[in-house]
Amino acid sequence: MARESKKKRPSRLIALSSANKTFEFRNPLEKSIKYQGKQVEVKLREDPDGFSYIVWKNKKYMLDVIEKNQNRYTVMINGVWYSFSVETPISLKRRRYLETQGNTSARVSIEAPMPGKIIDIMVEVGSEVKEGESIIILEAMKMQNEIASHVTGTVQSVSVKKNETVMKDDVMIEILRA
Repeated sequence: MARESKKKRPSRLIALSSANKTFEFRNPLEKSIKYQGKQVEVKLREDPDGFSYIVWKNKKYMLDVIEKNQNRYTVMINGVWYSFSVETPISLKRRRYLETQGNTSARVSIEAPMPGKIIDIMVEVGSEVKEGESIIILEAMKMQNEIASHVTGTVQSVSVKKNETVMKDDVMIEILRA
């Protein structure tokens, strides 16, 4: 009896940003992704020198995977750092359920995503911040990176000073979630 070969369907995955936004994609990656409700064409390429880049809207964006730890990634695209986790639909559902159970702290720490030097601090204790608002400029590898708040709330503490050096995962600011 001959077995029918089953074609494996691509699995659905979700990239969850630090701002809690979701971006769906399939594994293996397809030629288009859903972005802001529309299908857009995206190509991943590598040049002969070994550099990776993304082609989107006929423009090249340099890509470098800075860190991978289990399902959490930090990538740099055109000099801007992004941190996100990759979830399955079930793991995302479980994560969202646990967040509703009150186990999450009302106090959120904004940590340094990489070692670097604090160039500017745009908030102070008592400042109201919105999700996605820039709060610190961190210089790393001769590039200035805007660090944004991933929650809306009130700044409770600022643990760093201008021109100070920080290490990866150092707590820079704590925000009381609104």
